[in-house]
Amino acid sequence: MTNLLVFLEEVTNYIDSGYPVDVIYLDFHKAFDKVPHGRLVSKLDAHGIGGEILKWVENWLSERKLMVLGGEFSEWRDILSGVPQGSVLGPLLFIIYINDIDDHINSRLLKFADDTKIYFKVNSPENIERLREDL
Repeated sequence: MTNLLVFLEEVTNYIDSGYPVDVIYLDFHKAFDKVPHGRLVSKLDAHGIGGEILKWVENWLSERKLMVLGGEFSEWRDILSGVPQGSVLGPLLFIIYINDIDDHINSRLLKFADDTKIYFKVNSPENIERLREDL
């Protein structure tokens, strides 16, 4: 809700001030499935999550397997990336993994799980280029 309210307030202020606004909506395709375990563990460590907790997360992510159910069962396959969906910890780990996506972004950026909005007033060629570069 906060994400939506911040966005609404900022865009309304731009428009009330007479500025046009461009908004780019991003949705990471199968985002939770594509988080590399090694990079995630490195980011957790960089955030000061270490010791037994880091070992527990590594163990929780390792040696996972999947099987596709359809008309027939597939073979069991190792899962080499991704955070488990449907768990409480999965979305939190995903957010930690993408939390630095807005480093070096000059436009406004708002994140909610795997959905991201990049937006800015586009009242000059410089601002239009700024938004393009950020994308």
